[in-house]
Amino acid sequence: MYYDSYYNMLTQCYMMQQQSNSKIRVFHAVPNAPAVDVYANDNIIVKNLPYKEVSSYIPVPSGNYNIKVYPTGTKSNPVIDTNVYIPEKSFYTIAAIGELPDISLYPIQEPVSANKSNMACVRFIHLSPNAPAVDVKLPDNSIVFNNIPYKGIANFTCVPSGTYTFKVTPTKTDDVVLTVPDVMLHPNTFYTIYAVGLVGETPSLEALLVPE
Repeated sequence: MYYDSYYNMLTQCYMMQQQSNSKIRVFHAVPNAPAVDVYANDNIIVKNLPYKEVSSYIPVPSGNYNIKVYPTGTKSNPVIDTNVYIPEKSFYTIAAIGELPDISLYPIQEPVSANKSNMACVRFIHLSPNAPAVDVKLPDNSIVFNNIPYKGIANFTCVPSGTYTFKVTPTKTDDVVLTVPDVMLHPNTFYTIYAVGLVGETPSLEALLVPE
């Protein structure tokens, strides 16, 4: 009887591990919103997440999730109440985006396989709600990412490891609205550069470099 119970327990643990083969994390990118608590199917998964912060990954089974977002410490009148589907064997960043009161969730798919290219792979995601489409360039004006609109996700581009400076300009102009200086990119690593904040308002436009 003891061995049967022990075997059943191990089987259940194994099945739970097999089922929880996807991962999600939450990114607070709403520039004029307070810290938030995030619930999935009415269970809290992230607590007191401030603007510009990214939570740790949370293992979850694939499936449909009702996601509610509340100002921290409250649980009435969610500022976001929506459904998200998480596919099997996937990693997602669930970004809260926009400006109050018009905010929403934006699922962003992340790499699942490790980067074994001996290169640094970087992409750009535009989450500044009042900024125009932009180009991302190197100091010599060579374009790395071209014409990325709000909510645009550039594909990863892989470069030799080293220190890089990126500058962001409205598409087809040379007016630098944002500089990302002296970024050290390591080999065999994925990176995302997020543009967040507001152009000409507070909090101001800035870049966040997030290793994946």
